[in-house]
Amino acid sequence: MAKYNEEFKLLVVQSYIEGQQGYKRLANQYGLDHATVRRWVKSYEQHGLSGLQKKFCRYSAEFKLSVLQRMRQEDLSVRQAMTLFDIRGGTGIVRRWESQYHEGGFQALEPKARGRSTKMPPAKPPKPSLPLTEKSSLEQLLQENEYLRAEVAYLKKLKALRQAKEQAAQKKRG
Repeated sequence: MAKYNEEFKLLVVQSYIEGQQGYKRLANQYGLDHATVRRWVKSYEQHGLSGLQKKFCRYSAEFKLSVLQRMRQEDLSVRQAMTLFDIRGGTGIVRRWESQYHEGGFQALEPKARGRSTKMPPAKPPKPSLPLTEKSSLEQLLQENEYLRAEVAYLKKLKALRQAKEQAAQKKRG
């Protein structure tokens, strides 16, 4: 998604307000989606120049609930609610709030903590040490296991080489 500066947005909005062109023609002229142009115009009409500025904020659960209640009371569309409350970021945000509220109620609207959790993972208890006789036998088993793995790998390689030789001999005959 392309990011546009305030001057560009204002140029497009003023072109629309002056009545030069409609949403679709302006969108085609500037290579935009007509819904984007419509959203900029409505936001400018509702909030002025601040409606075209970038906005970074997190919304409280109370604010989200008030948006949803107003949508229900006044039968507002998602786009209308976004314009009215100056919510940025697309219709998916308000739709997500709706689904969260229907699934989990007011608590689901609470903002989630961002980043890594501050809790340390619980410490794992240390493994009990083995007696000396078990340690040496464990080391022997590990060495034997390593030797057997190497032997299996060697035998697989030998088998592959024999098959390759046989296939090469068959190609020469046939």
